[in-house]
Amino acid sequence: MNDSYALVTGSSSGIGLEIANCLAQKGYNLVLTARRENKLKELTNELITNYKVKVDYISCDLSDPKSPNKIFDFCESKGYFIDLLVNNAGYAIPSTFESTSMEDEEKFIRVLGISVIALSKFFIPKMIKNKHGKIMIVSSVAAFAPPSSIQTLYGPIKTFMNRFSESININYNHIGITSTAVCPGYTITEFHSSSGVQDEMDRVPSFLKKSAKRIAKEAVEATLKGKQVYVPTKTYKLIVFLIKTVPQSIFSLLSSGLAPGRYDKK
Repeated sequence: MNDSYALVTGSSSGIGLEIANCLAQKGYNLVLTARRENKLKELTNELITNYKVKVDYISCDLSDPKSPNKIFDFCESKGYFIDLLVNNAGYAIPSTFESTSMEDEEKFIRVLGISVIALSKFFIPKMIKNKHGKIMIVSSVAAFAPPSSIQTLYGPIKTFMNRFSESININYNHIGITSTAVCPGYTITEFHSSSGVQDEMDRVPSFLKKSAKRIAKEAVEATLKGKQVYVPTKTYKLIVFLIKTVPQSIFSLLSSGLAPGRYDKK
């Protein structure tokens, strides 16, 4: 379909940028959204030049309650049918729970959780009408891990998003719509520096750090195949298996080396 597009949130850098590249390489037309308009414009021109696909963008901050509606209205006004929705935007709050303002917590929940629900709710009716559509929710290995001593709400929200993705599948698989919760581990992006946790990332063993390009490629393939939950790379598949099977007391002995800062005693 010439009017069929993939929408990628948080597409100006990191995993989102690589997902956009991967989809364009496969011939998908794209709608990109992120906060930094200059980055979006630059990426749009690159994708059009490199892959000869249609690309448009809209600059939005998903911490604004009006942004999902704004993105939907933009796509509707241009006649873009969103056949693949990629909910990738996210960040982390480095400060302790008690020192973070409620306003900042609400913005955080809105970007990582409420905006995902809102965009899915806006775009799924046309997917139902067309009896086809795919949703990707970029979650995290943190969805499976024990609660951490930093980024208090990050893991719980990712667990919530995994369950939300499951609910989409239960309700709409029979219509031809699939949702994939992609759960990467440590990925080399701007995420850690922009979220104020670069020090912890620098201390992570190198074998645990994966490239955004690799994660994006595996994420796209899993989504197109309709997988419900996908953990990229064999390394993190093993880690998630251990998290689920090894007693938490034993896992805690290993965690300080595998995830510096996350399980330090306060």
